[in-house]
Amino acid sequence: MKLRIAIVTESFPPVFNGVANSVVRVLETIKDLGHEAIVIAPTTPGEYFNGFRTYQVASVPVFQFQLGLPSAAVSKILSDFRPDLVHAASPVLLGAQAVTWAEKNGVPSVAVFQTDLAAYAERYGFKVLRPMMDKLMASFHAGATINLAPNTEVKSYLQNIGLKNIEIWGRGVDLELFHPNRKATAEVKVLREQLAPNGEKIVGYVGRLAAEKRVDRFAEFSDIKNTVFLIVGDGPERAALETKLAKINVKFVGKQTGEDLANYYAAMDAFVHFGTEETFGQTIQEAQAAGATVLAPNSGGPKFLIESGKSGFLIDPELKNAYSNQLGIVLADEELSQRIAEGGRRSVLNKSWQANNSKLFEFYSKALAMHGVETAEPLQVA
Repeated sequence: MKLRIAIVTESFPPVFNGVANSVVRVLETIKDLGHEAIVIAPTTPGEYFNGFRTYQVASVPVFQFQLGLPSAAVSKILSDFRPDLVHAASPVLLGAQAVTWAEKNGVPSVAVFQTDLAAYAERYGFKVLRPMMDKLMASFHAGATINLAPNTEVKSYLQNIGLKNIEIWGRGVDLELFHPNRKATAEVKVLREQLAPNGEKIVGYVGRLAAEKRVDRFAEFSDIKNTVFLIVGDGPERAALETKLAKINVKFVGKQTGEDLANYYAAMDAFVHFGTEETFGQTIQEAQAAGATVLAPNSGGPKFLIESGKSGFLIDPELKNAYSNQLGIVLADEELSQRIAEGGRRSVLNKSWQANNSKLFEFYSKALAMHGVETAEPLQVA
């Protein structure tokens, strides 16, 4: 059965983040399987993306995100396309309209929880809004046939705010692009010589430079010698971070993608993430796949990606010197670092995008069946 899938997403290229990347990967699978799709989003790179028609809608900036606005035009686009299924990626106002449209028109929908806006409200000084934000989030997802959570902790949160029909769906990782073998390539050897000309260890971070990521905590590593700190990414906090981290040997290289991003991962001896509000932690998986030893907080999404002492280290984010002490141990013990890095790689070997999206299509099949649509054969990725 060939499907017509309407993807309504709060983030899409040229914006680059976890939501946008996930949608791009889903579209790749849809194309490989020969299904039809459209994309409705606040940003688009053009009228078509990878052969799929895209529709850009009006939006406003909120918490450093472009928030898509609902409109009659969105309903018309959906009605004209006549989808068999609606996929709402990290729904807010725009995604909620798509879920409501699907419910009113008897079309199955799958809503993917990816951004905890209630937590962002707290982070940016609006703690009093948390109960209201929780209710809003519940309303955005309430009409979906199936809601997808990245881990059991988020599933419990969604249940607590009143949602039902919740399944677990994580994120995939490109196991070929991010691979330890890349460390031995000429390109990465040259990159390491440029970044660490005196043979220093390289400790990195990849991601948005925003307040909730707590990249400023790299300052805690000021006493660690013979080390270069590498910050890959961009965002509103970059200027402030360049000032605050000026006392350590830190290099900011901006946003990187594709082969360049993979080379930076491969150049790292260790990868550190301080953010405690991650619903998932995609860059953690990428660093594990690339063969870097990962340190991340024992909070949120990282708890479900790392088995501490085997595939990385989970750090108490409130314990003074916990990060610097563990990083010092890792950098001083080559055997330990290599063993943990190998464990990290093994932990993601079953998380390719192909395997991940095969699971998504199982949920598509289930949503269709819940609406009385039985597919002739399973909707699976070969």
